[in-house]
Amino acid sequence: MQRIVDEIAEQMANVSDKGSVATYIPQLAQVDPNQFAITVALPNGEIYSAGCSQTLFSIQSISKVFTLTLALGKLGEALWARVGREPSGDPFNSIVQLEHENGRPRNPFINAGAIAVADAIMQGHKPKEILAEILRFIRFLANDDAINIDEKVAQSEQETGNRNASLAFFMASFGHFENPVDEVLGTYFHHCSIAMNTVQLAKAGRFLANNGINPDTNCVVVSSKRAKRINSLMLMCGHYDGSGEFAYRVGLPGKSGVGGGILAIAPGEASIAVWSPGLDIIGNSKLGTQALELFTSKTGWSVFSV
Repeated sequence: MQRIVDEIAEQMANVSDKGSVATYIPQLAQVDPNQFAITVALPNGEIYSAGCSQTLFSIQSISKVFTLTLALGKLGEALWARVGREPSGDPFNSIVQLEHENGRPRNPFINAGAIAVADAIMQGHKPKEILAEILRFIRFLANDDAINIDEKVAQSEQETGNRNASLAFFMASFGHFENPVDEVLGTYFHHCSIAMNTVQLAKAGRFLANNGINPDTNCVVVSSKRAKRINSLMLMCGHYDGSGEFAYRVGLPGKSGVGGGILAIAPGEASIAVWSPGLDIIGNSKLGTQALELFTSKTGWSVFSV
């Protein structure tokens, strides 16, 4: 496995077109695009990394996997009355479907859906309280108390978040929100600004590769049935309107973020985190996708393998 990740990192270093960093969030626009990292975390505790795997980056929309998990724990199946489970086929910040579907987001991984999930998990609590809960949960999954929010990124998100604010107020106009919109947005912007490296991220995802169990503690995070369903949503919706292409090329559940990270799950095998800040035209990590495609071809790990 170490040889595989080393080979992938070497190949990615030689790719000339590394994509373009997200410029609409000023803090992300400053990140050097010539970086790549990969970490494979096995349920037995083995960790294999290559590249700049200790470099912190903003996980952005990957955080939606963890907030969805928390929301399902709090609301159970009642969550699906507030957000759907279908692929969107539209950009992650599109308002078009909200217009046609009475303010109910298509899935929990597009921005509108994740904002609705943030409202669902707040349950009357203030942003500071719910953000502390989100951080505790991710630290527990990764077995690492050093994970924190990058406040500069959060501020940058808030200053440039007019589109997300529009989505939130539009949903609220249909009566779907239970908390003040500004507080929900503050929670959303801050959980997207959590900073992690690929080792921490891969470790945090292991419960989804291990039938819902945190392998460090043997604690049941979610049932095996729920882990399967979260993975299925990642496969169908985790890369926005590029989800079909990712499933075709990689064949694993995955969730991307505009910070350049991707968390991929090989059920029963491993949690894999890659990071390269250059994005493709859809907003997914260009090298990260290439690396995962190469990884699955080398390992044979795919939910479609026979």
